[in-house]
Amino acid sequence: MEFLAVLSSISLLLCLVLWQGSGEPVEDKEALLEFVSKFPPSRPLNWNESSPMCGSWTGVTCNEAKSKVIAIRLPGVGFHGTIPPDTISRLSALQTLSLRSNVITGQIPSDFSNLKNLSFLYLQFNNLSGPLPDFSAWKNLTVVNFSNNHFNGTIPASLTNLTQLASLNLANNSLSGEIPDLKLSRLQVLNLSNNDLRGSVPKSLLRFPESAFSGNNISFGSFPADSPAPQLAYVPALKPRKRERLSETALLGIVVAAGVLGFVAFVSLIFVCCSRRGDEDEAFSGKLHKGEMSPEKAVSRNQDANNKLVFFEGCNYAFDLEDLLRASAEVLGKGTFGTAYKAILEDATTVVVKRLKEVAVGKKDFEQHMEIVGSLKHENVVELKAYYYSKDEKLMVYDYYSQGSISSMLHGKRGEERMSLDWDTRLKIALGAARGIARIHVENGGKLVHGNIKSSNIFLNTKQYGCVSDLGLATISSSLALPISRAAGYRAPEVTDTRKAAQPSDVYSFGVVLLELLTGKSPIHTTGGDEIIHLVRWVHSVVREEWTAEVFDLELMRYPNIEEEMVEMLQIAMSCVVRMPDQRPKMSEVVKMIESVRQIDAETHSSSENQAGLKFSPSTPPSYFPRGSE
Repeated sequence: MEFLAVLSSISLLLCLVLWQGSGEPVEDKEALLEFVSKFPPSRPLNWNESSPMCGSWTGVTCNEAKSKVIAIRLPGVGFHGTIPPDTISRLSALQTLSLRSNVITGQIPSDFSNLKNLSFLYLQFNNLSGPLPDFSAWKNLTVVNFSNNHFNGTIPASLTNLTQLASLNLANNSLSGEIPDLKLSRLQVLNLSNNDLRGSVPKSLLRFPESAFSGNNISFGSFPADSPAPQLAYVPALKPRKRERLSETALLGIVVAAGVLGFVAFVSLIFVCCSRRGDEDEAFSGKLHKGEMSPEKAVSRNQDANNKLVFFEGCNYAFDLEDLLRASAEVLGKGTFGTAYKAILEDATTVVVKRLKEVAVGKKDFEQHMEIVGSLKHENVVELKAYYYSKDEKLMVYDYYSQGSISSMLHGKRGEERMSLDWDTRLKIALGAARGIARIHVENGGKLVHGNIKSSNIFLNTKQYGCVSDLGLATISSSLALPISRAAGYRAPEVTDTRKAAQPSDVYSFGVVLLELLTGKSPIHTTGGDEIIHLVRWVHSVVREEWTAEVFDLELMRYPNIEEEMVEMLQIAMSCVVRMPDQRPKMSEVVKMIESVRQIDAETHSSSENQAGLKFSPSTPPSYFPRGSE
């Protein structure tokens, strides 16, 4: 009997072990639930006891077996106060801990020494204070960032034991004393700037630039001088050769050969430039691919402290440039002013990152322009959430609209994946986009211009109304005239430089979008015989021949009792695309015209717009054949 009891106990123990091995890490889950209950963030997390931790909890990463938590990444979630002891320290397999950009106070808990496997520790941009911890327990530390806190005391000599350390950032604290001779051969990134350090730079750290030690009472006299510029080798003068007269045939051959070589060189230059831009886009997309540019794998990337991701007031996103560079990404499209990427962050947040090309303004003007654009809050304008400026990169961050652009809905491949737009939806798209542009035109003292209105820059918001994106890019780009392409079909006749577009040119471009919604055709398209058709001219020609029904998209013809509304919208579109700018209506008038086609929450919206400073003046519908048409 005693033997059977022992055997039963062993069997029960084995079952328990096997059950724990096949399930999620119970102890780690309990530790994290206790951590968040004692240290609740202002930004709610989706952590609860009933949901599986591995794979669904925000900021939590488990190992492949889902038996241990190996990473906690919770930047900017609104932690306030001191880190509760005996919580995170119980995560025995933890390798990465990121609590940066919160409001954490006090000292680093002493029981963090239990995290023997810790490799990457990010606590920057908090209010931590007191002396730096003893680093002796963290033998595997590779990246440490304690910058922008209130740490004081000396830099501990225990750092010299971190043989794997590749990046150390202790900038913007109150550290004092001398810099220890770290002698860490793998250290690639070092920033000790803006502290109260004194003395001289140890010999082992002289390989780092002076900027790594600026803002201290540090002697820089021992830094190696820049390498002297190489001297040009002496080339002896050549003895002049006797001039010989070339024959006319030889001269003709030389001229022809030079012309051919010049043409080949020009074509090669164009090819190289285009290829280089394509390679840059692929490389940047690679940077945004998960893991490619994470600090864990690219610790040699040293960010300029003055170039940060700037968020606008009211933005609830909690990520920074490191998160963007760590995100998985895909190219959404390449437009006139840059390339758009869909970036999925580690916490499953999805944003659009616009990488600008050929920006023609300096940092100050760029930032001022971004502030104007970022301050515009309207339900029919895609809100700019953040921007980034450096010498090599200019980025803009927006919300992601999962349904895609109106262009993709109208002109995408016909099939199951393509969204069919009925007349009601097209009316709401037109009204929403018109309201958005009208609001843009009253901003900045009534001087703001979009400059790049087209269907690929209009998206559906949650209420299925049109929402305008890419505001203000035309005025900061060095791109002058638009290329001969589909985008050129939106350009008003008077626009020769996209940077000098005016509000009437926005009205023209919007009129082209209305024609797209009505006809289902691109602004510039080809026929079966490769003949190039300009949508505006084609519509004018059809209307003149009184074939009005031939204008409208065949997909719309199956909906009953909408012919009169479509004709009214056609009249509005035609009034917008007249050749003379001063004969086009204002966008506020266009909004009233569209609202008169069908009463779509016009009264409610007008009252809210008037409160926001956007006043609409009464207007009469345009004549069927507007003056000055092409």
